[in-house]
Amino acid sequence: MTLSPSEAISVSQLEKKFGKFVAVNKITFSVKKGEIFGFLGSNGSGKSTTIRMLCGIITPTSGNGMVAGYDMIRQPEEIKQAIGYMSQKFSLYEDLTPYENVRFYLGIYSVPQNQWPERIDWILNMTRLQDVRHRLTRELPPGWRQRLALGCALLHRPQILFLDEPTSGVDPITRQHFWNFIRRLAADGVTVFVTTHYMDEAFYCERIVMINSGSIVASGSPSEIIAEACPDKPDADLNDAFVSLMKRMPD
Repeated sequence: MTLSPSEAISVSQLEKKFGKFVAVNKITFSVKKGEIFGFLGSNGSGKSTTIRMLCGIITPTSGNGMVAGYDMIRQPEEIKQAIGYMSQKFSLYEDLTPYENVRFYLGIYSVPQNQWPERIDWILNMTRLQDVRHRLTRELPPGWRQRLALGCALLHRPQILFLDEPTSGVDPITRQHFWNFIRRLAADGVTVFVTTHYMDEAFYCERIVMINSGSIVASGSPSEIIAEACPDKPDADLNDAFVSLMKRMPD
């Protein structure tokens, strides 16, 4: 399998089973370079399992795919070095300061040490954490910790940024700031793959895929999906579209 020059991600018939349970059921899709791509679904729909396969964290049961030019099956370690990943659960060290967390992840990502001072200042300024760089991370508000986690995922300037429920548990103002930042990253050429169950956030995405029970139920731009799912409801939103699509699913 190969990527086209315009693609950052491409998967075909991707499947993940845990015993007899099918978490992801032979899904196929692609993501263009430099776009914000949304992967939407309710909790337990298969979003996090898919993103963990794409990031090289778990191995697919079957199917194939390419991420950042690397094969998902044969080159998971190369994928990990080429991407940034912000997990759903806060994964930084709360007993370290923001400065210490950034230094730690610079080492994890094998960034040359002569670049560390510039990268540290860049991330702490970008995440607006310079003034609290020496406070313990556990003392920071949730939205600030989220900014730090996002900054650490960007330290090695990845081609693709994976965000798994990045705004879960934060207030609406912080969510807005997060999306403004994500849009700036995409404008600079970073491909952003984001999972969310907040349907209103999908309008920040150029294209989305909706998944339920491990299967893709819709794909396209938000407006295209709404028009297809709710043709007789001119004021419909993505929540309406999702409910309509779920009613079509077999029991």
